[in-house]
Amino acid sequence: MRMPSFSAACLALLVLTGCSGTAEVRPAARTEPVTPAMPLRFATFNTSLFDEEHGGLVARLDEGDQDARRIAATIQHQRPDVLLLNEFDYDPQGRAATLFQQRYLGVGQSGQQPITYPYRYFAEVNTGVPSGLDLDQDGRVGGEGRYHGNDAWGYGLHPGQYGMLVLSMHPIDADAVRSFRLLRWSTMPGAREPKFPDGRPFYPAGVWSQLRLSSKAHWDVPIDTPMGRIHFLVAHPTPPVFDGPERRNAARNHDEIRLWAEYVSPGDKPWLCDDAGTCGGLAADARFVIAGDYNADPADGGSLPGAIHQLLEHPRVLRYATPRSDGAPADAGVNPAANAVHKSSPAHDTASFGARNGNYRVDYVLPSVGLAVQSSGVFWPRPGETGVEWLDATDHRMVWADLAAPE
Repeated sequence: MRMPSFSAACLALLVLTGCSGTAEVRPAARTEPVTPAMPLRFATFNTSLFDEEHGGLVARLDEGDQDARRIAATIQHQRPDVLLLNEFDYDPQGRAATLFQQRYLGVGQSGQQPITYPYRYFAEVNTGVPSGLDLDQDGRVGGEGRYHGNDAWGYGLHPGQYGMLVLSMHPIDADAVRSFRLLRWSTMPGAREPKFPDGRPFYPAGVWSQLRLSSKAHWDVPIDTPMGRIHFLVAHPTPPVFDGPERRNAARNHDEIRLWAEYVSPGDKPWLCDDAGTCGGLAADARFVIAGDYNADPADGGSLPGAIHQLLEHPRVLRYATPRSDGAPADAGVNPAANAVHKSSPAHDTASFGARNGNYRVDYVLPSVGLAVQSSGVFWPRPGETGVEWLDATDHRMVWADLAAPE
């Protein structure tokens, strides 16, 4: 099996998992050789595998972590070919990723079969990285705990918290990965600069001109599948809450979502420059899958109106039946006070935020025109079904879509 090259510019690490040196494990229900006609399962899963301490996730995985076992069981049960994990703490050496792959995915959990991903991608994110600026405008720069987080480029208690990890059965072209982690928000034409209700800018000009748009990172990860190259466009925009009347987080969430809408739209974009200095969007004939926790429900919650519709209604994004589950409506009935006022169908929800907030659709797998969806869903079992005991590991659910080339 080909070993992908290492891209130092992107701080990428793509390696064989090294569990046993054996061939890759295919999904149990699809054991025949992969062909272009066979669907490939793309998925996103916010795992909540983060820790408040630097190195904390590595320590937990090394000691044995029950939540990680439940996350692994879900992945083993669903067996995606290409998977984005949100909220998986980044460490430069990839120790957390290696431990998770070898000791959790590589070992059968709760009666599931082990799974091996020969290719992976992870890189630095903005969360927890000090900006040296007073981003929350409280009159101080940095500090401990939340004071540190509020003045980091993206909220986090230490660098790498809430990171991202891509796992793939198929080769990743590391040299062609594009990261937009350093892109400055103010360079986006028509950026939603946060302002107070009276029109005053929230950020002083010197801060606004430096503020990065991506709260974690935006990555274009090219994957060479049996159907050809597919660009896996992954991100995790900031929640549109925890701010004030200026709605700075809601505005950032909107424009983080807009970044991908701009990236897949035609036209020259000299402002849209990646971390290596290459400017412009995705080629018009490229196929892609947008994935991640976008912290935006189409009809409910705190995101700005139309935020996620920038992707859902984009002409290059395929229209297909919304992924759903039977377990989400059952769960919504447990907290009727919060969920009864929601407009979105409870069957489409992908996250459970407790009795106060209820359930929302915030996680997405959005393939491009030029791909066909054979099936899709949200892994949210009903009481008594396989995997219901795994749900407590995270407040999000895996969303997946089985993709094939159009006939």
